[in-house]
Amino acid sequence: RHTSATPTKHTNKTATMKFSALTLLAYSAGFLFTTVTAGDCEVCIKVIEDVRASMEKSDRNKKDKIETALGAYCDTEKNKLGPRERKICYYIDPIKRDVSQPFSTGMPADRVCKRINKSNPEICSVKFPVKTANLEPKDFSKMRVKQLKSILADRGVECKNCLEKSEFVKRVEETMHLDVGEEF
Repeated sequence: RHTSATPTKHTNKTATMKFSALTLLAYSAGFLFTTVTAGDCEVCIKVIEDVRASMEKSDRNKKDKIETALGAYCDTEKNKLGPRERKICYYIDPIKRDVSQPFSTGMPADRVCKRINKSNPEICSVKFPVKTANLEPKDFSKMRVKQLKSILADRGVECKNCLEKSEFVKRVEETMHLDVGEEF
């Protein structure tokens, strides 16, 4: 015969398994939706918004017109694009159809970029350089190490053996004269 303790153990075990499964599912969903953060995709968003602005409103829902507009925007002989915009064009060119589908539905530029980022994760890794021209040395100490590393990378400088934030700040200050403009 079954005692009253057996169903309770079984019920508790089932409830614990369901809770564990739901927790894992929620964590996974949160991870998937947070892979692209607010500062990501900034160049892609600019390119999509520029293409959208260059089109007639009536053509914004026609995939072939969108693909043509993307091609016209990315034509480097006609348009003077910055290096980052050219890089996005390089990534977008082979997947124009994938870009035109969400674009044609009127999806906002940031969501278009997040969607195409799934097929090519490098799209959202293209970022504009950190503006350092008007910054004072005390401002560098307020930056994150990731930003300091980005500034050094844009300048083409390595900071070997830099471990502490203060070392990165010092190296950024030492290389102020190498500050790059829009073009490399």
